[in-house]
Amino acid sequence: MKKSSLLVTLPALAFAGLLLSGCGMFRSTKAWETAKQEAPLEIPPGMDTPPATAALVIPPPGSGTPQAAPVPGEISDAFVVSGTVDATYQKVGQLLAGGSAGQVTGHDDSAHTYAVNVVGGEAPAKKRGFIGRMFHHDKSKATSDTATHAVQVTVNASGSSASEVRVRGDEGAVAKLTDALKKGMAG
Repeated sequence: MKKSSLLVTLPALAFAGLLLSGCGMFRSTKAWETAKQEAPLEIPPGMDTPPATAALVIPPPGSGTPQAAPVPGEISDAFVVSGTVDATYQKVGQLLAGGSAGQVTGHDDSAHTYAVNVVGGEAPAKKRGFIGRMFHHDKSKATSDTATHAVQVTVNASGSSASEVRVRGDEGAVAKLTDALKKGMAG
């Protein structure tokens, strides 16, 4: 019996010794433990800091280009046509001189603008909610206006070979004049 217990104990001890000594074999080597310090990145000359001389300077009042405050009921609409600013300005002038779209009251050739009086124009229909549309079917029609509205037409460059025609004024008059100019420019 002594032999059998020795035969079982000896291999168990050898196996336990193997396990204890082999624990180092199962350990993983971490890359950060063997990492070496590299040189820091270098910034190319002239690109290290942006110039900050006027970055946070507040301009004095009135030094910028004045922006007109929006007027209630006034909108702006624009479309782009191919051609130079001068050629487009001349074409718009010819269309406005016909008088069908409106009457030219003034122009500024250096700023490429026309002041135009437009008679009428359809006032847009007011949108109603769900209940209003259910019970008031025919009352949301657009109404025709017979008053004269002042509208400004400006021609600006849009890219290298196109021009933007911008119409600004009362909503109905802007829509009427923009439609007339688009039809005239297309034809």
